[in-house]
Amino acid sequence: MPNIADSINKIRFLDELAEKRTWIHDIHPVCKLFVTIAYLFVVVSFGKYDTGRLLPFVFYPVVVFTIGELPVLPILKMMLVAAPFVLGIGIFNPLLDKSVVAVFFGVPISGGWISFFSLMLKCGLTVVAALLLLATTGMERIALALRMIRVPKIFVLQLLLTYRYITVLIEEANRIWNAYMLRAPGQKGVSFKAWGSLAGQMLMRSFDRAQRVYQAMGLRGFNGEYNPGCIKKPAVKDFIYFTCWVVFFAVSRYYNLPGLIGTVVTGVMK
Repeated sequence: MPNIADSINKIRFLDELAEKRTWIHDIHPVCKLFVTIAYLFVVVSFGKYDTGRLLPFVFYPVVVFTIGELPVLPILKMMLVAAPFVLGIGIFNPLLDKSVVAVFFGVPISGGWISFFSLMLKCGLTVVAALLLLATTGMERIALALRMIRVPKIFVLQLLLTYRYITVLIEEANRIWNAYMLRAPGQKGVSFKAWGSLAGQMLMRSFDRAQRVYQAMGLRGFNGEYNPGCIKKPAVKDFIYFTCWVVFFAVSRYYNLPGLIGTVVTGVMK
């Protein structure tokens, strides 16, 4: 099943990107985590008609893509996974909000369309920021950062194990799918009558695989405690990275930078 294999490859692709050795990959994970959290909070704090004020926040992913030497298209394709959910939420905005709030080259634009584009832009920015954190830090170091800021270890452990073994679950689903298609050649999709038995098979195989994974972890000394390993303290460059981005986010949130730039440009042209 191409989609299942593609999902496995995407997860492994992010892990491979996190193993790169660039300047931004060496930034302390706690600083990158706080920068990402600040970015998410500031982006979602704008009103539904503030589409233009969100434009300066495109600068953050552009810088991370460039410094981290990350491929743009594969990560943008991953971002599209969340697009249908947001599209389903905002698609009715143009129908419900028809009040004209702007005129662009003589064309009236309703508040519903502006709020719709604002919602889609927020979705794109926040999902890309989360993917960039994963691609430049890796789940292991994100878990380390969460423990350093005193997030309960049970939550960190659940997050880490879910991410690490989600590929195991996907591989089991792939095996069941291949076995079904070999027994039903030429059939498009899974028959409705087989859904129950396949779900039961999936559940039983998952329990069995989880038991073997736990036994393997126990043989390696796992006792329920999360061991974060060696903890490196943040350096000066980490604080500079954090401070620069937080100041930029605060300035972009407080001032209307696109409006100020537009005023300056039109003033110069006059």
